[in-house]
Amino acid sequence: MCAISGALSAGRKSFDLLGVAIVALVTAIGGGTLRDVLLDRYPIFWIADPTYLLVILASAALTVLYVRFRDPPYRALLIADALGLGFFTISGAQVAESKGLPAIIVILMGAITGAAGGLFRDVLSAEVPLLLRKGELYATAAIIGAAMYLVFEAIHLPRPLCATLGAAVVIGLRFAAIRWRIALPVFRAPGEEDSRAD
Repeated sequence: MCAISGALSAGRKSFDLLGVAIVALVTAIGGGTLRDVLLDRYPIFWIADPTYLLVILASAALTVLYVRFRDPPYRALLIADALGLGFFTISGAQVAESKGLPAIIVILMGAITGAAGGLFRDVLSAEVPLLLRKGELYATAAIIGAAMYLVFEAIHLPRPLCATLGAAVVIGLRFAAIRWRIALPVFRAPGEEDSRAD
């Protein structure tokens, strides 16, 4: 899903095919790569298993073919991104959890794995990152989903169910934010224009 959102983002900016491949790759593996570097986990997951790269490039190619026949709405990018955010957040949390790290680090690594690829994608596409847009429930959704994953584990639900429910929380929050424009409160410090007005 992250590869699809990366390819769609590159297509909206009219990148060439190499650009599409690069943005798709960075979107899909960026968060996991950053997580592995921070956790000193080597070899990095996609170097240990290059199948990830093949799947990402195939997904990007299929997206390019699809877009040649149908024009996907901008919302399709947001939906693909929300699905990727959910699945990658929980997989990142599980990697950190397997190292016996404290809950706060597990949650942080989940959020980084889920959200960093989208951040890199938006920077490469010269967009204001979703992570930083005013009030967007993006990294917040990942943090809440990773935390709920740990809560579900703490009440002794089966681990696969915990992962599914945690991802569903992330995806549900992102869908709700997209559909109903649910947002965090915005902090606004007085600026120079406000001082002049006084």
